[in-house]
Amino acid sequence: MGSKDAWMGDAQPYLAPRQAGEPDAWSAEAAARGRRGTQRLLAVGEVDPPDAVRDFFGLGPTEQVVVRRRLILLDAEPVELADSYYPRRIAHGTRLAERGKIPGGAVTLLAELGFTPEDEPLEDVSAATASPDQCTALQLPAGTPVLILTRFTTSTSGEPMEVSVMTLTRHLQYRQRKQAG
Repeated sequence: MGSKDAWMGDAQPYLAPRQAGEPDAWSAEAAARGRRGTQRLLAVGEVDPPDAVRDFFGLGPTEQVVVRRRLILLDAEPVELADSYYPRRIAHGTRLAERGKIPGGAVTLLAELGFTPEDEPLEDVSAATASPDQCTALQLPAGTPVLILTRFTTSTSGEPMEVSVMTLTRHLQYRQRKQAG
């Protein structure tokens, strides 16, 4: 996607629980632009987390997390890989740890479990060269640069609840909000 296809980044729709029958945030965002947004679940399971995830959740060296790995599609073309990590103590035994679509998405299920996301998660953006596996999944030539957006989300009660690592092939734009006070 070129800069003419730049999308204004806004985490808020992805942090809001959905109402029954309401489309997921990605489908709604794409539809608002006259496009079709879908996703394919690639894997669900318990894994050893990356160091940044382990640190954010405050886990010990042998503690595992639940991960949901998805391929994000725009008009049937791959545009993103998204890995969402959850502390085992929150996700184990829930639909987060099961293979299959979660009605309303993970944020809706988390809210049902008592974990409402804060309004302003920390987002870290970096650039990297796509790995061979990322090139395959995203149908990219070797050596293609990608953006890595990592969103660290805490619940309104202050508990770390989700880390999403998104490998993006599209151009993003962000607006900054001035803090009051």
